[in-house]
Parts: sequence; structure tokens; C-alpha cells
Amino acid sequence: MSRRAATLVVPGLLFIALTLAAAVTPVPYGELTPGPTVNTLGDYRGKPVIEVEGAQTYPTTGHLNMTTVSVTSKGYDMPLLEAFVGWFQDDADITVKTDLYPDDKTEKEVEQENAEEFTSSQEHAKIAAFKELGIPIEEQVVVAKVAKDMPATGLLHAGDIIRSVDGVPVKTPAEVGAVITKHKAGETVQFTVDPADARGTEKTIPVTTVAAEDDGRPVVGITPGELPKFPFKVTIHLEDVGGPSAGLMFALGIVDTLSPGDLTGGKFVAGTGTITDEGKVGPIGGVQMKTIAAQRAGAKYFLTPKANCVEAVKNKPGGLTLVEVGSLDDAMSALDVIRTGQGTLKECQG
Repeated sequence: MSRRAATLVVPGLLFIALTLAAAVTPVPYGELTPGPTVNTLGDYRGKPVIEVEGAQTYPTTGHLNMTTVSVTSKGYDMPLLEAFVGWFQDDADITVKTDLYPDDKTEKEVEQENAEEFTSSQEHAKIAAFKELGIPIEEQVVVAKVAKDMPATGLLHAGDIIRSVDGVPVKTPAEVGAVITKHKAGETVQFTVDPADARGTEKTIPVTTVAAEDDGRPVVGITPGELPKFPFKVTIHLEDVGGPSAGLMFALGIVDTLSPGDLTGGKFVAGTGTITDEGKVGPIGGVQMKTIAAQRAGAKYFLTPKANCVEAVKNKPGGLTLVEVGSLDDAMSALDVIRTGQGTLKECQG
């Protein structure tokens, strides 16, 4: 082989070797990409996404799509080359893996937290929607949490509705504590509950108090809380989704289902955002991936949490209008403009 040929071959072989190394060398990164979108006014796996029992519902048209982000698993070892390519793609977000999966939590624990947040977001969406529609909601006292290795452990469970304590009806968490503290440590408290795992089978459970370690007051090891009691049943049928970011779109879907008329006017609207019981819309993660997912699904408008607007406009997909919303009322007003074509939308600004 001539010297010139060798000069050409050696760098070529070196390049191939480096490329192969990059293809297999793992780096501590994860990837976010646009995920599926689901119309909250439509069906999911043969069932309506929003199902109402015991109340009048109304036909709807158009789309109110909630959006998602797909995330690589904690156990996935991303090759350096894939991370490098992802950094230059508009439809991928490469981020440090610990931002997705904290070191002190397993992937299963993170998934469980996401599932709980998703369930919680549905409850907040129901309350916000009912308030928007002026539907009254009662509150009932429940066992919010049971401490480990305490008298109530194994006897009372999270989600149990507390009807009375020592025969005294309770309507607030504070009333539960007031009855318990009338006892001395070692005395028995009678809890009448409607069990979380067997609704409608009310029973009375005796629990012995112990002295609290900090101040010696009598306790049984529960944290009472409140759970809304809806006048009729609203069920959200959606699986394999986690996190709280669908709250806004669930609330809008419930409002549209329970009210005459049509929120969208047949238009394709998507969006995202957490929601509180009072209807305040909060920021979410992965907004750029969600706008891409919405645009690919056919959306023309995207309801964007106010706090996410600056980030969202940086990589706005063509043909998609980003609408700024800070509350459920904002979203309702925006849909009125979209439906009627009258008025001005408050679009996100960079």
C-alpha cells in the first residue's frame, strides 16, 4: 500500500471506529418525544373518555384533545450517537435522566406517583367543571393517610369515609381530631366508616389510642381529609397516562358534556395544563413536544398555560395558534371566540 493510500485509509478507519464507539457508548440522558393525543369528547378503547351517569348529557362536536409526551424508560441506556442526533431534532428533547427519574426513586415509584397525579387531576377537573356549571358539591370526611406501625394500621385505610367518631357525626377533619383528643392514651375510639374497598357496607371499628411522641396527645395514626361528594357519577376512561397535565382538558370536556350547546363549534382544539379546584391553570413539562403532537393530530388551536407560553413559542409548529390561558374561565372565553369567530384570541407571546 502506498503512503498516500495509507494516509487516506487510517483516518477513515479511525472515523469508523469513533462512530461505532459513539453508537454503543451509553450516556446518562433520556428523551422526550411527542406522544399520543386523545379527544376528551370522543371514545377510548370502545368507551367514552368522559362517561356521566345520573345526569342529563348533551351531544358534542369537534375536538378537545389532551396531549401527552413519550419518555424513554429509566433503564434505557441511550447511546451517545442517539443523544447527539436528538439534540438537533425539533421533535425530540434530550435531557439529563435524573430530571426524569430521580436517583432516590425507582422507575416503578415514579410511575406510581404519575398515576396518582393523573387520578388527582381528574378529581380537580370534576370539581372545577362543576363549579363552572354551578353544580353544588358536598364534602365528606375521609381517612387521607394511615401512618405505619400505628393503632389504626390495618384497621382503617386511605379512602375510608368517616361517618362518625364515638357516635358523633363528623363533617370536617378538625371534628375528627377533636373527638379523639377527648380520650386518654390507651382508651378506645369507635370509628364508623364506609370502607374504600366496599362502599355501602358501613361498619364500626374500635381503635385504641396511643400517646403522640412529640406532645403526648392521644392519637390513632390517621390523617383525616376531605373528599368531594358529587351529586352524580362522572368517570374518565383513560389508561397508560400519567401526571397532572390533562386537568384543563378534562374539565372542558366535562363542561361540554354536561351543558347544552357546543364549546368548539366543530373546531379541532387541543391543549394542556394542570387545574385546581378553583379553576386555575398551572404549567406543565414538555410543552414543545405537546404542541408538536397536537399539530400532527390535526389541531388548529392549542390552549397553553400562561406560564408555558414563552417556551412554547420558541418552537411553534406551523399552522397552530397558541392561546394563552390562566384559568378555566380564560379557556371558556377562548373557545367562545374560536366557536363564533367573534372577538380576539389572546395568543402566546415570546
